[in-house]
Amino acid sequence: MKDKFVITIGREYGSGGGEIGRQLSKYFDIPCYDKELLTIVAKESGYCKEYFEKFDEKPLKVLSYFGYDANTSTLPINHQLFLKQFNLIQKLASEKSCIFVGRAADYALRDYDNVVNIFIHADFEFRRKRAIEEHGILSQKSASIVKKIDKERSSYYKYYTDSSWGDAKNYHICLDTGFMGIDEAVRIIIDFIERKYK
Repeated sequence: MKDKFVITIGREYGSGGGEIGRQLSKYFDIPCYDKELLTIVAKESGYCKEYFEKFDEKPLKVLSYFGYDANTSTLPINHQLFLKQFNLIQKLASEKSCIFVGRAADYALRDYDNVVNIFIHADFEFRRKRAIEEHGILSQKSASIVKKIDKERSSYYKYYTDSSWGDAKNYHICLDTGFMGIDEAVRIIIDFIERKYK
C-alpha cells in the first residue's frame, strides 16, 4: 500500500468489530488499537490500566465528578480518559497507518482526509450468541449485557460527539455481520481499502 490510511470501527457489542479490526491489522500489517489505547494512556498517566477500564466507553454520570484526582485535574476521570484517548488517536493517526476500534475515533479524526469510518452491526440474536461463545458471557445474562453495553456505547458517543451512534451518515461503510458473516465483512473492507489507497 502506497498511501497512509486509517480505519475506524464503531461496533455494536457482539457484532465482531474487534475481530474484524484484528483481521484487518494482520492482513495490512498495521497496528490495531482497541484496549491497547488504555494501556498506552495508563502508562503515560501513571494510572493502572484496570482503573481506567472502569470508565472506558462509559457515559458520564454525576457521581463521576467525585472520582477525579484533584492533584492532576479538575475534570472527572471519564473526561480525562476521553481527552487522553482523543489526543492519542490523533497523534497515532498522524504518524502511521492504523486501525482504531471504538472510542469515537471517527469523531476524533473527523478533519482527517485519509480515514475510512466503518460501523459494524448485526441482529440481536447473532450478537447475543457471540457474546456467549466469544466473550464468555453466561447465557442467562447475555441479553441484558448486550443491551447494557450497547446503551453505554450509544450514550458515550452521543455525549462526546453530539451525534447518534450507528447513524449511517457518520460512516463510509456500514456492514451487517449477522447477514454476511465476519469473514465477508473483512473481505469487503479489504477490497475497498485496496482500491482507494493502492
